[in-house]
Amino acid sequence: MLSSFASRLLDALGPDVVRAAPEDLAVYAFDAYSEDKLPSAAIVPHDAREVAIAVRIARECGEPIVPRGAGTGLCGGAVPSRGGLVISFARMNRIVELDVRNRRARVQPGLINLDLSAAIAGAGIFYAPDPSSQKISTIGGNVGTNAGGPHCLSYGTTTNHVLGIEYVDGNGALHHTSIDDSGYDLTGLLVGSEGTLGIVTEVDVRLMKLPEAVRVCVAAFTDVESASEAVSAIIGAGIVPTALEIMDALITRAVEAHYHAGYPENAGAVLLVEIAGTHDDAAAGEAALAAIAREHGALSWRAARDQRERDALWAARKGAAGAIGRIAPNYYIQDACVPRTRLPEVMHAIDAIARDHKLPVGNVFHAGDGNLHPLLIFDRRERRQVEAVVAAGTEILRTCIAMGGTISGEHGIGYEKRETLSLVFSPDDLAAMGRVRDVFDPMRAFNPDKIFPSGAMCGEVKTPAALGTATA
Repeated sequence: MLSSFASRLLDALGPDVVRAAPEDLAVYAFDAYSEDKLPSAAIVPHDAREVAIAVRIARECGEPIVPRGAGTGLCGGAVPSRGGLVISFARMNRIVELDVRNRRARVQPGLINLDLSAAIAGAGIFYAPDPSSQKISTIGGNVGTNAGGPHCLSYGTTTNHVLGIEYVDGNGALHHTSIDDSGYDLTGLLVGSEGTLGIVTEVDVRLMKLPEAVRVCVAAFTDVESASEAVSAIIGAGIVPTALEIMDALITRAVEAHYHAGYPENAGAVLLVEIAGTHDDAAAGEAALAAIAREHGALSWRAARDQRERDALWAARKGAAGAIGRIAPNYYIQDACVPRTRLPEVMHAIDAIARDHKLPVGNVFHAGDGNLHPLLIFDRRERRQVEAVVAAGTEILRTCIAMGGTISGEHGIGYEKRETLSLVFSPDDLAAMGRVRDVFDPMRAFNPDKIFPSGAMCGEVKTPAALGTATA
């Protein structure tokens, strides 16, 4: 028996758009965070008009609304924690307009990140934000969490490349923002809001010219601390490569066994460096970086010989999390930031935390901007390991905060980290954020239970005791 809510959606949008059978709804009950709460209904709209109709019906029926991209989020941002309506943007995946001359594009939120760059490469341009999930994550999802990626060191995160947003408000009305508008920067406000302010239906993005030359190099070090010190020295010297990535020994062996990309398996850590620009600038940049790396203990320095080798090195780096499946059935990935100068110290602390909890840990991170991604490896069938990984994750976050860092670099807060937000912000801070949300969504129907701590209503904020549920 269909609910009255699902029946109204079917009457308005038809069976091609609406999903209401339990077996169909099951695929929308989780994201990469992993939960198991069925929505009341789901839709797969063709356009913003259908989104607006569904939002109005949901509002009239008192149902919450959760936007969903590809379901690759790691913090439960697309989990329908209270049932309600899930809006999947799988069909809204087109490039609506392309302006090569002005390097701009208007895209739908369901467009896969990498598909955008692939479609425009022939014009000599690309879309810069490149999270490791770019083969499967969507532009809309990237906007929701302000995703970064390896190249954000030089190019910036998603917010630096969004020029405007079309979105549906809680009344089902359509609005468009632009960074060219006078007054408040509503575009910047919507980026990173994780679907709590409105439902994004189109995104205007900035595109960049493909560089004349790209060099990708690998340096081997005895340990992560030495590699981290080299990174601090590189930035301290005023050199900003397009990417500076570190993988420790555990991650390096896993990715090399899986991808055979040419990483040195006997290294305690590897530093992946990319330099882009003119041919002369790239050559000079490599020479300077190699010298600094050797001054800080690099055992070797190797440059990829051609595009095939460059692509292989990057494919292995971006596939690091998946390669962990060779070691254990589950991993819990953290996403925190610390100042670059604290990298050696925090890596030592993470290793100690993992040892204390008897957990293997692999470290792969955007070293250039201090964005850490330690992967705590466990088996969720073992209760002790689940408890240990939750406790260790909380300690890692607290350690990063104590070192002047924060609890999220690019994965968002979502459902998983909402109780830890009060470790960074005061009750007054959170209350101010809540008032901003209430301006856009006074009913708090958009993506409820996300970002804000459970006690944050009316400015009341609780101090978290633990991090939440470990993920697979």
